[in-house]
Amino acid sequence: MWPEDPPFHTPVFVVTHEERESWERLGGTVFHFVTDGIESALARARESTGAQDVRIAGGGATLVQYLNAGLIDEFHIALSPVLFGSGARLFEGVETDRVALELVHAETLPRATHLRYTVHQR
Repeated sequence: MWPEDPPFHTPVFVVTHEERESWERLGGTVFHFVTDGIESALARARESTGAQDVRIAGGGATLVQYLNAGLIDEFHIALSPVLFGSGARLFEGVETDRVALELVHAETLPRATHLRYTVHQR
């Protein structure tokens, strides 16, 4: 799992179906496990940051849920040429009649391509 002193040094809200107690690590990182949905996790994260940005991390399914809920204004994807045997299409299930994506930055590095998109509601 995470090292004794993870890199976040802030509260982290994990969307899950499994009830768990919060998990405290060094450096001010506390993992909170949220079982009542993405909106609740985002609200709790916003409460904890005040006026600072909230960053959402996760896989394709998490991204699609937040996009369809209209809760993301920008996102970053790091694509790495590693095949794990199977997977889901990245934007499968995005409600394209409600969401438009604008590529604002692309950077190709030896081990990954980094893409940054701005999200526009239609």
